[in-house]
Amino acid sequence: MTSGSSSTDQSVSLAEAPLRQARNSAAFWTATGRSRGHEVIARRGFVAVAGDERAGLRVLIQEADLEPAEVAELSELVRGAAGTAYVEDPFDSTDLSHLGMRTWQMPVMLRQPGPVAEPTLEVSRVQGAEELQAAERVVIEGFELTGFEPYRPGELFPSSLIEQPGVDVFIASIDGAVAGAGVSVVADGVGSHYWIATSEAFRSRGVGRAVMLGALAHVADLPATLTASKLGRPLYESLGYTVASPSSWWASS
Repeated sequence: MTSGSSSTDQSVSLAEAPLRQARNSAAFWTATGRSRGHEVIARRGFVAVAGDERAGLRVLIQEADLEPAEVAELSELVRGAAGTAYVEDPFDSTDLSHLGMRTWQMPVMLRQPGPVAEPTLEVSRVQGAEELQAAERVVIEGFELTGFEPYRPGELFPSSLIEQPGVDVFIASIDGAVAGAGVSVVADGVGSHYWIATSEAFRSRGVGRAVMLGALAHVADLPATLTASKLGRPLYESLGYTVASPSSWWASS
């Protein structure tokens, strides 16, 4: 069985994908920042979420043509970050080499609206604190988020995160145990996915695919974007995603 699309489908071109991913990332991190009680700084060219030493700083570049004053403000935020600073540039257009950060690239990918296959594992939308903490643990483990260790419940995913508009967390289960998790965000008519992770105990059992299929079923009528890791790209391509453009990422020591 598949989840189909409706007559209200609206496609997005590959050229538009970086901007749509930029807007969705900003929506996700703004929701995350607000749920954590962190400062959200919104400018024309970027959105920044200034967290504590464990959460660090997230900067989401929103335009391909940052003005010198915006680059200067962004640079000061990075230099003054309480923890690790990450900058995401889906336009691959802003040079931050003067900050001495490490840098790498990952592709922005786009999926047009369309049918979604049923997952082979049980996938559900998180409803309460216990499930949310289980998802949180999987993501911390799967992404090796050592900054969030030792574990503090609700620090990565506060309970109010799933109350934020457009934000849902999904979990995949095997024999009653939470094996995988991910976050789905809908903003401005586009869906996107973050923190798709599998617990080490359940690797190579199709968990990541199941999480993605379960999350995609809820946005089958919408175009969807994401930024893919090298390991994740083949999975996303098999689900109908196409590479749109390179995205530059920067991180402080």
